[in-house]
Amino acid sequence: MEEVVVTGTGTQHRLKDVPVQTEVITRRELEQYGGRSIEDILAGLTASFAFNEDDMGSQMQMNGLGNAYILILIDGKRLHGDNGGQNDLGLIDPARIERIEIVKGAASALYGSDAIAGVVNIITRKYDRDGILVENTTRGGSYGDWRQHNSVGFAWGKVSSLTNFQLQHSDGWQNTAHEDPHQTEFPIYDSRNKTVNRHTNWQLAERIDYTPTQDLSFYAEGSYYRKRIYRPSGKYAAVDVKTYDLAYRNASAAVGGKWIPTEHAVITLDIDWNRHAYDYVFTDTTLVDGYDPYGNFTHYYPYFPDQRNLQSDQRRTMGHLKGVFELPAQNRLSAGFEVRHDWLHAPMRVDHGGTVTDHTEALYVQDEYSPWRILQLTGGLRLDRNQQFGFHLTPKLSAMLSPTDWLRLRAAWSQGFKTPTPKEQHYRYVREMNGTYLYLGNRDLHPQTSNYGSVGAEVIVGGLSFSVTGYINKVRDMINLVTIPNYRAPEEYQMQYELHKTRQYQNLEDARTLGIDVNVRYTVRDFAIGGSYSYLDTDAHEYDTDHDRMHEVIIDGMAHHKANWFGTWNHGFRRPYRLGIGLYGRASSKRYYQLNGNGKAYHIWRLSSTHDIECSAIKSRGLALRLEAGVDNIFNYVDRTPHGLHLGTTTPGTTVYASITLRFKQGKNKFQTFKTNSKQTYNEED
Repeated sequence: MEEVVVTGTGTQHRLKDVPVQTEVITRRELEQYGGRSIEDILAGLTASFAFNEDDMGSQMQMNGLGNAYILILIDGKRLHGDNGGQNDLGLIDPARIERIEIVKGAASALYGSDAIAGVVNIITRKYDRDGILVENTTRGGSYGDWRQHNSVGFAWGKVSSLTNFQLQHSDGWQNTAHEDPHQTEFPIYDSRNKTVNRHTNWQLAERIDYTPTQDLSFYAEGSYYRKRIYRPSGKYAAVDVKTYDLAYRNASAAVGGKWIPTEHAVITLDIDWNRHAYDYVFTDTTLVDGYDPYGNFTHYYPYFPDQRNLQSDQRRTMGHLKGVFELPAQNRLSAGFEVRHDWLHAPMRVDHGGTVTDHTEALYVQDEYSPWRILQLTGGLRLDRNQQFGFHLTPKLSAMLSPTDWLRLRAAWSQGFKTPTPKEQHYRYVREMNGTYLYLGNRDLHPQTSNYGSVGAEVIVGGLSFSVTGYINKVRDMINLVTIPNYRAPEEYQMQYELHKTRQYQNLEDARTLGIDVNVRYTVRDFAIGGSYSYLDTDAHEYDTDHDRMHEVIIDGMAHHKANWFGTWNHGFRRPYRLGIGLYGRASSKRYYQLNGNGKAYHIWRLSSTHDIECSAIKSRGLALRLEAGVDNIFNYVDRTPHGLHLGTTTPGTTVYASITLRFKQGKNKFQTFKTNSKQTYNEED
């Protein structure tokens, strides 16, 4: 509970004193669990998340709302990697994560558009700019799962450098060869479609820091990322014949600095640029709509093996100036200015010649006021100006009452705000799947807004911590694809295609999520046990085109009950060995969907172990060695639901993994194996 967190208010607080309910997954918990990906980590260590991985992304859901309403941050900066509306979480290297901070509920007053369901901030491990650091982690597992991480850091005077590399590969797996009989003309029992396709991604990142004085620092960083998804091709043309793979390219660059003019003020400036491109890479000769070498649009243009067809190229530039000021009378004032420019080029998927832009500026202010020792109040207000939708005010209020040292009561109300994306406004895409489907954007869309309220209590007594939070989140004007009559499609599409179905983005839904989150943990000596539970109920209003009216539905992917639990034991023997053992479980009730069936309920168990070698001969040379091994899905649960229907979980059954980490660090300070100073982490990161 002494962990220092920054996401809830954008300022430094000890976890037990933060006025906004914040859930933290610490470095120690991450190492003990041994998750292979951020999806694996979040699903296994907190009950609020659910995932359905496929070629287009992770399909993440948090307390009932989907990926489009969840803001993902890496060290406080927005993750940029949109695959068909899904963030590419492969951009996050699990070996680099220091901790994960989760703030649930609308946070648009502080973070702007998209933060309606909540914020997930991935805090990465920092190089302490002292001496030399060399680190290697190699991990292997079932189904060709391979993870590689390397770091090299060094300092020279006031300049330091940290280089990181990551590689992730999986051969994929197939849980069933059956296709849904309702979506095929005849039964198919030998489909080549996989549950998760073979894929490889790698990333190279660099950060340089310059600290001319104790009160002034600058940084520059950049990364390059590639991903390829290999899709097997079968013999059934309408079901499993694949003639192209999917390829993604991501690049980023950022510069910034921090100035501490007085002991009561901190000013930061960050400017970052991101690019994410998405291509088809053809594996067989294919006739598709495309552009010839002279830039002319052609119907049924031939693409040959290894040729590429650009689907989208998204670029984003952001600037953020922020100041935090300690004022008299127990006030802490935060104020900032943001500017954001989005550029999208998708010749096959949007109108306006395939290129559209969007621009937003924002001012925000937040005051943290503590009139008495037992009471903390936080109020914030944000003013956005979007080039298409004008001005919008977003407020928030929160309070924390601490009548005793062991009890904390929290309450919060906040609004969310999300502007339509360029894709939702300008999308035009034809897809063949048992008929011709036309997808259309809508230039008449207006922003989505929400009202979020929560109350909660937290008890901390000795090694026991217990919290319960109830919440309600109402989202207005939700944007979703709606089936419309084919005669309302643009005339050129009606003339060129025999349309089976036309779908368009529209503001036709509102939704409500209502739930309770419970977290408990008890630690005594070498043992720790605990878990989390999430109850969720949702409803939404959707437009019924057959009867021209609204009707009530549940939100896709909703499960009423989800839970996680764990028990760990860590013991340091005299030398040369320290052992950690963890037993974990997670469960979900049935997941509900409007179409294509519901996802089955499941529960899965996991056993992990860590082995630290700390003998004096190794430690004296600045070396640390760690071995990890484990078994996931011990009881071999597999969801055999036919392709085309929804799964409760995509796990392939029992899998095993093992990894080795070797870390060398030489500098002024003695190296301590896998230990972190929370306050130092905040100062370096913020």
